[in-house]
Amino acid sequence: MFQRILVPTDGSDLSKKAVRAAIRLAAGTGARLVAFHAIPKFRTFTLDAQMLEDTAGEYRAASAARARTLLAAVAAEARKAGVACDTAHASSDQPWAAIIREAKRKRCDLVLMASHGRRGLQGVLLGSETQKVLTHSTVPVLVYR
Repeated sequence: MFQRILVPTDGSDLSKKAVRAAIRLAAGTGARLVAFHAIPKFRTFTLDAQMLEDTAGEYRAASAARARTLLAAVAAEARKAGVACDTAHASSDQPWAAIIREAKRKRCDLVLMASHGRRGLQGVLLGSETQKVLTHSTVPVLVYR
């Protein structure tokens, strides 16, 4: 059925549920998992409080460390379930585009992602990354709610 499943994560509760669903699906089909995290690029004008407090270098270092921590947790959970898991992260102003690029780069045949990530004002201004992946991806997308 599926051989490689890309699962993007942002560390939110819904994203964690989607990760668990992706692990169950991978375990049931014998697929390999690719856990992915998109890091927003540093901006001087932003709604992200962390960017307001950090320099560009501090932000990049902290974001990469956070990505490694998030992805290590996914890999550990996958390992417990007997699922092979690769991890990757990238900086991008368009997380949806980074997700699609990584799915193609890793030759994934499915993207399994949460129905939405950001909430509140950020969600309204930035829109749904899931909706953008659904609209632009040539790789099948399974949306988890």
